[in-house]
Amino acid sequence: MELSQSLPKARVQIAHPALAMLGLMIGSFVGMFSETALNIALPSLMAALNVSQGTIQWLVTGYMLVIGICMPLSSLLSKRFATKKIVLFALGAFALGAIISATASVFPVVLIGRMMQGIGTGLILPLMFSVAMQIFPPQRLGTVMGLAALVIMFAPAIGPTVIGILLGVASWHAIFWLFVPFLVVAFILAAIAMDTAFEQKAVPVDWLSILLSTIGFAGIVVGTSMASDAGWLSARVLLALVVGIAALAAYATRQLHDQAPMLNLHVFQNRAFTTGTLLVMLDFGVILASMYLLPQYLQRVMNLPVAMVGIAMLPGGVVNALVSAVAGRMYDRFGAKWLTRGGFIIAMLGVLILLMTNADSSLGQVIAGHIVLMIGAPLAMSPAQTYGLNSLNGAESADGSAVLNTLQQIVGAVATAVATSMLAVGGRQAAGAAGWTIGAHYGFIFVLIIAAVAFVISFGIRGKVQSQDVPVK
Repeated sequence: MELSQSLPKARVQIAHPALAMLGLMIGSFVGMFSETALNIALPSLMAALNVSQGTIQWLVTGYMLVIGICMPLSSLLSKRFATKKIVLFALGAFALGAIISATASVFPVVLIGRMMQGIGTGLILPLMFSVAMQIFPPQRLGTVMGLAALVIMFAPAIGPTVIGILLGVASWHAIFWLFVPFLVVAFILAAIAMDTAFEQKAVPVDWLSILLSTIGFAGIVVGTSMASDAGWLSARVLLALVVGIAALAAYATRQLHDQAPMLNLHVFQNRAFTTGTLLVMLDFGVILASMYLLPQYLQRVMNLPVAMVGIAMLPGGVVNALVSAVAGRMYDRFGAKWLTRGGFIIAMLGVLILLMTNADSSLGQVIAGHIVLMIGAPLAMSPAQTYGLNSLNGAESADGSAVLNTLQQIVGAVATAVATSMLAVGGRQAAGAAGWTIGAHYGFIFVLIIAAVAFVISFGIRGKVQSQDVPVK
């Protein structure tokens, strides 16, 4: 009894923190599942909706675009409105968007529903991490953040498996119907258990900052999305990227000099947060680029049907889930230093195994490379994220979560676009499976470089960080 009383308490006390967190995790899981699951369904959607490859890509690009616009607003909204209202609005928008896409028969309506789904993910995902920092005591954060990392790692890994099998027995409409029951459960849990997790205050709305962040993220996402078809040096791609980068630079400058910034970028003055954020960004780039390349490789080079592609990716997805859950508990005991370094070494080994495959290789070798990669990437993800966010105090945690998750989406979009471009380069060098093999290998070399850079940065971690506003026992 005395021991429990001496342990640090959560920053905010709510009646049912586990149920509240479960609602956020389910909503975030559906959002991350949706982000990558549609990749394997794009050929079916393109034929059913009678649109081109460039047009159908907007179901992915438009979704990520809205996420990027909403994420920087999550911190501002959490200060102006009750947490429960934000969560219920986000889950409701996601569910309504899923129903619109599921019942649509023409591309513009599917896209409208898809972008509404992006509103839900863009608000729920950063709240999952920032609310966790508020409602759980520091001695439980490693485990909770490990489960949160499981959401963002397992969902994109399992997406191709589930959707591949689903498309074998049903139409593409079933993809969007699949989201709805999970969102309803999350909505009910949030309505019952969620409470206000942040101090409410009248923060002024900086409309110019909102405009600059919208233009900035849109420019980068649209520019990178066009690069695979038009080339990275084409005028329209360069224009979009320059406008996006310039707008984000202006946005950052404004936030740093504003007395009441929409997003507190001063969190980057915290060295531990900056290091953790860089590692999470790069790890997410490794995951999204790999999850884009592998289904293409299995279909185009190994000649597997779509349902078999999903099954082949299942072992890696299961391993991903197990490692993500364990990594959080390991952080509680060992901190982030060796977990991140070991994770990136293992991830690089997995990529090297994939680089040694070709059209004559066994399917088992590809699956083995995927499994090794799915051991390493989640082993580094949760410790890096907890290390970074736990270094911030309560007032900064919402800003830190919004910053981290927004940058994740930017890196994810860029990494996917580069991987797409590498496939296109291979296709120009050779025809058929040989070209796809070359392109996929170029893509995996890119993934290897990202993991190697992250490994070097991981040497900046100095052990386990205790939250600044909680005394170390």
